Amino acid sequence: MLWPALRALSIGELTADQLSWLRQTFALTDSPRDEGPGAAGSLAHRAFTDDAGVRLVLDVAHTGTDGWVFTLFRDGSQPSQTTVETFRVLFRQAIEHLGLTLVEVTPAAAADEVHVPESANGPEDAFGAHWALPQELSRVWPHLGLREDAPAPVRAAKLRELMGTAAWSSAPADLRRQADAFLHAS
Repeated sequence: MLWPALRALSIGELTADQLSWLRQTFALTDSPRDEGPGAAGSLAHRAFTDDAGVRLVLDVAHTGTDGWVFTLFRDGSQPSQTTVETFRVLFRQAIEHLGLTLVEVTPAAAADEVHVPESANGPEDAFGAHWALPQELSRVWPHLGLREDAPAPVRAAKLRELMGTAAWSSAPADLRRQADAFLHAS
């Protein structure tokens, strides 16, 4: 089974020439991927093995009317951090070259890779206005979809988003102090 090791979501229009450039740049086959999550939207892919012998699949998929998903899938073992970071750079370069707008990268390594959802009722919809916040900041990260070892700018972006919600008004004093200290140190 394929599992995403890295995923970059972007939006924008692509021409046939740009799609051709994308296929050529990433050495993708013209056939869609037929396994793993999101295979129905796949346009082109390439299977390969990294230096450590991990089977990987590079995939470009179209989603919605103007969404583009660049994914590095793993089959079994996690690829090296070097491999993931290499593809992070390649995905971001391709998105910029094609004139697409980056929405998010998962896992995020920088604040601009964090998607902060917009809603008609403001940011509180993302967390719920009545979330009982814990006393410890370390217990907040999983609720924000982050591991505690996520990069500090990513954690700061998600924390600021939470602090802008109605739920934050009832945050325990200890949590508020920890959050302020974390943001001040970031």
